[in-house]
Amino acid sequence: MGARLAPSSEPDVMNYCWREYGNRVGAWRMLALFDQLQLPLSVLVNTSLYEHCPSLVKACTDRGAEIVAHGYSNAFSQSSMAAVEEGDMIAAVTEAITNFQGSPPQGWLSPWIAISEITPDLLSENGYLYTLNWCHDDQPTWFQTRSGKPLLSVPYPQEINDIPSVVARHIEGNTFADMIIDQFDEMFEQSQEQSLVMGIALHAYITGQPFRLRHLRRALQQICKRREEIWLCTAGDIARHFALTSVMREGV
Repeated sequence: MGARLAPSSEPDVMNYCWREYGNRVGAWRMLALFDQLQLPLSVLVNTSLYEHCPSLVKACTDRGAEIVAHGYSNAFSQSSMAAVEEGDMIAAVTEAITNFQGSPPQGWLSPWIAISEITPDLLSENGYLYTLNWCHDDQPTWFQTRSGKPLLSVPYPQEINDIPSVVARHIEGNTFADMIIDQFDEMFEQSQEQSLVMGIALHAYITGQPFRLRHLRRALQQICKRREEIWLCTAGDIARHFALTSVMREGV
């Protein structure tokens, strides 16, 4: 006979603590590193964080980080929502961030990057300038929407991202850091011919672990050596710059 599987248990202490470590420890260590290297930051915020750990969101805001809307919780997927439910969720998230931050968010990343066919339409109608949902290019691209107001897609990394790399593919922290460096070196060479966007997607409960943070530090230090030759910025900075230059090119 085969061995019996241990029954699942609730509460799931192991997984809860793994994720909570990011909020309680990992994120703070990462913020200290970003401060040390004077790096700008876009923070993807589930609005449930305003209830669960408001001091962490405040710390990000106080250092000038851009707050990007990331739904209410990753426990809910937009792709399974009815149109009205999805619209209400986007509106509620937008209102919550506006109330806490004092201004509405300009960017959106759907939880799990799961969207419906009308997600771009709803984002445009709720005042969003850009989305990070689409990972199809190294440059921003415009999406047309049903309202006639376009929505900008700013590249978001699927490879230089610690969830698919570290969690899904079991890549070690040193190799992930090497990937960041190789990505940067190659894109830096290619950027001599055209402007390119390179993002690094990090999660505090993963890369905030000390043994991975050590390697991230090495990678970011390498990038910062060329800080006078590149533009270190937020996703919102890219969106606003691209939108402005697009208008200027069209002569509007």
